[in-house]
Amino acid sequence: MTALSDTQHRVLGALLGASSTDAALSLLQRSSGLGAIRRLQIYRNNLFESLTQALAAVYPVVAQLVGEAYFRQVARRFIADHPLASGNLHGFGRELPATLAALPSAAQLPYLADVAALEWAWHEVYHEAGCVPLQAAQLGEVPATQQMNLGLQLAPAARLVASPYPVLHIWQVHQEHDDAGAGAGEFAVSLDEGGVHLLVLRRALEIEFVLLDRAEDQWLRSLAAGSTLAEATLAAFEEEPAFDLAATLGRHLTLGSFAALSFAALPLAEPKTAEPKTADPKTADQERRR
Repeated sequence: MTALSDTQHRVLGALLGASSTDAALSLLQRSSGLGAIRRLQIYRNNLFESLTQALAAVYPVVAQLVGEAYFRQVARRFIADHPLASGNLHGFGRELPATLAALPSAAQLPYLADVAALEWAWHEVYHEAGCVPLQAAQLGEVPATQQMNLGLQLAPAARLVASPYPVLHIWQVHQEHDDAGAGAGEFAVSLDEGGVHLLVLRRALEIEFVLLDRAEDQWLRSLAAGSTLAEATLAAFEEEPAFDLAATLGRHLTLGSFAALSFAALPLAEPKTAEPKTADPKTADQERRR
């Protein structure tokens, strides 16, 4: 008897076109109704339809920008190239921004992949675990001489998004429309508005878009990558020599951007060895007379 996991692997491979349908057809029970090939096709259609709807739910603005027909075409290719690795759909669709960036047919919408990245950030932040934000008092408990050696961990429900295009404005104007076939030309957003740096943050069950300048964005990205406060601040100074650490730190403590402190591993001090004492000639002479 074929193991259940092997059966599931063969059937899923046949549904996604990754393996021969013959192996899957032999596993289907005989029926007096529809034939095995027809039944397998129904399963395939149901799989692609449900996963296409799942992608459209995560990327509604992308679907509006490209239209329903093109979105379904991209979704079908994406589903075949990125088969489900888990029964939990929260992680499904993560690679779509990169997929869109590599599609020659999407080149006429150069901002499309970045809009998708913004939508994925929103999706992740929405489903991410909450935390008790880091408080200024916790930072104040650390001696001032050691504070720049600290790391600041971003809150789980926080993501950084940057684009040379006005992706936030594009996202915002599409929130007033739910027509997946509206297309890019239905909305007036000038790309001359320029790029944007954002912190996507969930606070009090609401998702906020916090606008950042380049230095602030670099500072947060450095901290998120594990840099110390000193290292992240130096990186921010390279972007903007007038970067205000105190104001920026205070802003993000107020926003609740951080979850915890982390402490850099400091080098251990070399053990001190006792220096040999130099004998006092007078004392040595007294000892000999005894």
